[in-house]
Amino acid sequence: MDLKLKNKVVVITGPAKGMGRGVTLAFAHEGAKLVLAGRDTTAIEPVAAEVRALGSEAIVVPCDLTQGTQTEALAATALKAFGRIDVLVNVAGGSGPIGRTGWETTTAEFNEIVELNMTGCFNTMRAVLPAMIKQEGGKIVNVGGTFGMRGRAGRAAYSASKWGLRGITKSFALEAGAHNVNVNCVAPGMVDGPRFREKVCANMAEKLGITLKEAMARHAADYALKRVSTDADIANACLFLASEVSRQITGADLAVDGGWASL
Repeated sequence: MDLKLKNKVVVITGPAKGMGRGVTLAFAHEGAKLVLAGRDTTAIEPVAAEVRALGSEAIVVPCDLTQGTQTEALAATALKAFGRIDVLVNVAGGSGPIGRTGWETTTAEFNEIVELNMTGCFNTMRAVLPAMIKQEGGKIVNVGGTFGMRGRAGRAAYSASKWGLRGITKSFALEAGAHNVNVNCVAPGMVDGPRFREKVCANMAEKLGITLKEAMARHAADYALKRVSTDADIANACLFLASEVSRQITGADLAVDGGWASL
């Protein structure tokens, strides 16, 4: 199926590694023009090189998403380079404290993850929407998480940030719908990669006195499909919500978790 994303201008935050890289390359394969944003541009440049090797255009823009003036500058740079903004995909985010109760989490730790996962997405949406409204169309895809749909012991700060992101997404969807702008949320479960293996599984293995492989198997056993998601699974969901195939979907939470949030 042709998703008709060729030459669409797509702003992607957090494109350097993991899900972000997977999402970026998926849009590159579709022929989109990419604006890749994040604080560490050195880490983003190799991904931009991969995009260009696939025949797509890419520019790299330094941006601290928690700073509204910088996200406004990001939108201005995208418009100067390509003349429009068709899609925003917010992948950038953090995990916050792992394996600690809410009362063991410090206020500073809580505020840090909320600012990155919620305020960062708010800032980018606020920055790109004037252009989308002016051109009478656009797609925004926020990458949330299933811990923001069911909650999770030991992940209070992260769960709060992703639950809040769902609320922001739904409010923006209601406000921007009249301007033909769709705003949705992809909610990954556990996604295989360095952060999952080296932080989440490592924490479980240490606490339970089991191997890393056993910890990974325990996580997979929680899901109806008995497998952990991959970067490609998340990328495909983002492509779907960025395309006209999903034209009548807005304000939705799309869980990509092998069947955990719904169980």
